[in-house]
Amino acid sequence: MCGIAGIIQKKPNRIDPTLLQRMSQSLKNRGPDDQGFLGYTSIEEKQLSRDFKIIQPHLLYLIHRRLAILDLTSAGWQPMGTVDGKYYIIFNGEIYNYLELQKELKTLGYHFQSHSDTEVLLKAYAQWGKQVLNKLVGMFAFAILDTQANKLFLARDHCGIKPLYYAYFNQGFAFASEIQTLLNIPQISRQVNPQRAYNYLHSGITDNGNETFFADIKQLPSAHYLEISLNDIQPNQPISYWQVELNQPTNLSYTEATEKLREIFLDNIKLHLRSDVPIGTALSGGIDSSAILMSMVYLEGKNIDLNAFSYIASDVNLSEEKWIDLIIEKSGAKVHKIQPHPEDLITDLEDLIKIQGEPFGSSSIYAQYRVFKTAQEAGIKVMLDGQGADELLGGYRPYLAARLASLIRQGKWIKAQNFWQQSAGFNNTNKSDLLIRATGLLIPPIWQNSARKIVGREFNPSWLKIDWFKDNGVKFFYSSDQQITDILKSELAKAFSDKSLPMLLRFEDRNSMTHSIESRVPFLTPNLVDFMFSLPEEFIIASDGTSKAIFRDAMRGIVPKEILQRRDKIGFATPEKQWLNMLQPWVKSILNSDIAQEIPLLNLKIINQQFDAILSGNQSFDFRIWRWINFIKWSECFNVYFGD
Repeated sequence: MCGIAGIIQKKPNRIDPTLLQRMSQSLKNRGPDDQGFLGYTSIEEKQLSRDFKIIQPHLLYLIHRRLAILDLTSAGWQPMGTVDGKYYIIFNGEIYNYLELQKELKTLGYHFQSHSDTEVLLKAYAQWGKQVLNKLVGMFAFAILDTQANKLFLARDHCGIKPLYYAYFNQGFAFASEIQTLLNIPQISRQVNPQRAYNYLHSGITDNGNETFFADIKQLPSAHYLEISLNDIQPNQPISYWQVELNQPTNLSYTEATEKLREIFLDNIKLHLRSDVPIGTALSGGIDSSAILMSMVYLEGKNIDLNAFSYIASDVNLSEEKWIDLIIEKSGAKVHKIQPHPEDLITDLEDLIKIQGEPFGSSSIYAQYRVFKTAQEAGIKVMLDGQGADELLGGYRPYLAARLASLIRQGKWIKAQNFWQQSAGFNNTNKSDLLIRATGLLIPPIWQNSARKIVGREFNPSWLKIDWFKDNGVKFFYSSDQQITDILKSELAKAFSDKSLPMLLRFEDRNSMTHSIESRVPFLTPNLVDFMFSLPEEFIIASDGTSKAIFRDAMRGIVPKEILQRRDKIGFATPEKQWLNMLQPWVKSILNSDIAQEIPLLNLKIINQQFDAILSGNQSFDFRIWRWINFIKWSECFNVYFGD
């Protein structure tokens, strides 16, 4: 796991070494173990070194920061080149099936000087070119210089686990693992992206597509690659090499599918355990994290040295400590518990915003931040986490409404009635809310504004200055395909590709890498994703509203039955409302700060009125408060420009 960056210029120029040093330094936490640099103009004019003293002007500059996980020796140093000098790579991530690929490459005549997955990836690209992408099982963002074709090839993994940002500017093109790295380049603007600002403030949506909160900076979407010619730098569109398919149903019975899911998941755990450094797990006490930890024990035995890291909420209604303790007892792992306080959030918030690079919508991200910090203090460099499971297995409560909507759309009225009755009572879900949510998924988008008014919800809240967004070309309506019959699978696909998962993976990556930890997510491999989206909806959410139905059955005999029978959903939830009540003066100081006054798209008078109404109990609490706080502090931390 590492940090990467690069700059391509339209003609060879000497870049100020201090700029390259600042870019490298901004990635230090991602790669504290070593650094590398490549300056390239031609085969005859290139420079490889561990420092940034530029001897001559170059067309291309590549930067690498290394976090050593596989092959801890200098043989794994990057930028790494082939013996003939045709290809050079800088790579962030892990290729879990590198041993299998290495074996295949050896039969083709390749020889290896290291035990690193980087060398395997480099030679696999030399053999198969961009077709290698669908042979990879892993998380990755990498850049490969092809000196023969005189181009740079950039690629990001299937699920978007590892980040890759890029920007075109007057003098060329730049890319990096983090937005902050690109902002070191003077030609790259800090102008806000109005559409992304609206999506976030209105709905809490971030990270979908290739947009970012900065108008000039893009992100390479998951499962895409981008090719840049060194001869003629032109804005190219990323090209997709894989996507979720909803129309490839399986012929397996429920029993057969359960056995297949168990096999795939255990194989994933095996691959994700490949490491030359100690491995730990994030343990919430829920089904997903418990399945990861107990599968590790199932595969390796209780003698495996396991460290689990858990957040314990101070609010007993949000605490999962009893479930965590149960898993620790069954697994024999050593547990590290953390319980942050509201004052800790104030202390760490600015650092949290800086490392994320873009706003976030809830303080639950802070619990995760502290878990990784504790793991770092314990000497752990690799962690396994359950990210992505809810998007594949229908783990969030709104998916109950999506399943109900599917049954209604398909005309299965009796099944819909039974599902509505059972799932509402079974999951402590309000029947009216469930029906309203399902109806919202069935009506055309053009009617949704009117529907919101009927149930007393604003489409565009009064605390947003809508005229500012209109003047900046923001779109307020989203189209959807009303002909889809499998609404649950459609909603899961949207969450996987556009809504919740890209955002959660960004949180995971930044929170782990700021503490120099590689976080691995074994639910997110192409074969498991493809398999889950091939299953009928009733395999995912059962007729009585049981979520993750098939995965619960697949884990029987591995995960304690008490965990598999859980029907609540908590995760790393923090006592948001309680914290806000304790932090009133601090929140008020942010909402009335000078920087808040300068943001032209917020109506601070109404924001303050609504905050007071929430504190007094006259309005219900929701996450808009954290969006206000985060957006204002993010604007301050990054000196964001909103135009004249």
